[in-house]
Amino acid sequence: MKSIAVVNYAEAKGSVELREISKPTIGADDILLEVAKVGVCGSDLHQWSADHSWEVNYPVVLGHEFGGHIVELGSDVSGWKEGDRVVSETAAVINNTSPLSRQGLYNLDPSRKGFGYGVDGAMTRFVRVPARCLHKVPENLPFEQACLTEPCSVAYNAVLVNSRIRPGDRVLVLGPGTIGILCAAMARLAGAEVAIVGLPTDAGRLQIAKQYGCNTIIGDASDWAYKHDGMGVDCVIDAAGVSTTLRLALSYVRPNGHITKVGWGPQPMNFSLDPLVQKNVTLQGSFSHNWPIWEKVLFLLSSGSLDVRPIIGGVWKLNEWKEAFEQMYSGKVVKSVLTPN
Repeated sequence: MKSIAVVNYAEAKGSVELREISKPTIGADDILLEVAKVGVCGSDLHQWSADHSWEVNYPVVLGHEFGGHIVELGSDVSGWKEGDRVVSETAAVINNTSPLSRQGLYNLDPSRKGFGYGVDGAMTRFVRVPARCLHKVPENLPFEQACLTEPCSVAYNAVLVNSRIRPGDRVLVLGPGTIGILCAAMARLAGAEVAIVGLPTDAGRLQIAKQYGCNTIIGDASDWAYKHDGMGVDCVIDAAGVSTTLRLALSYVRPNGHITKVGWGPQPMNFSLDPLVQKNVTLQGSFSHNWPIWEKVLFLLSSGSLDVRPIIGGVWKLNEWKEAFEQMYSGKVVKSVLTPN
């Protein structure tokens, strides 16, 4: 059986197209998933525009934010059945015996390969998934929302696991993309006062951020950062896709404060980190997520504590992938979602 897929076939800019691919063959520990919905991630856009900073196994089917129904089970798979509604984590290939995997930190295993760059992803009808990656989707949670469990888990890990945020803290988020807005929403859930910063071109996205109870700022955030006691904010979440925003984070954070960088930026920084030392600031990177985070996020989504509907700018058919990409790339929408079938 052949299906169409959104394939990133080479390193050059714009090397993404629809291609026919064969239905995957699963192994003993895998399941075959029929994809219901798949979110477009900023990393998909970066591979399309060829400004990414990670190794890609070309050609590869894009898409790592996805959910659907199980249609086939490997011979050694237990605890699941055909028809189950599931979402999948992104760590498609890991070394189960590595020290990090043994600690449950398989997201940091150096041999890890993810869907959509290391192995074929879900912008197609069927995708092969290791059964260990699966999480059950509650019946009351539509796949249009459930497929965003992955970016929500990125934000949960950055804000609630890797940052020191307490109720009443003042948090500044740099970058109003999907991850930035979701980080702001997580900080609000933690009881923080939150502002999110963008450029004039981000005005539409910032309006959406307001729906999560955030202050919004275009351009210089100094007034908000220093208004409380003149010292700066307790925490800065850098969710922008450039390196230079770290310099802004260092200027906005208070002495003994905390910066978490979750946005990728391959550009050289070309500035001094001396303020990090002078202010006694903690700088924390945050990457990906693991099993318990996904379970907590699915609870937040299904209980209504976290509502991702405001960030979904539209749902497109798979053959309309380019429009969905362009809408996100231009900033007209925060999140595009594709329907493969």
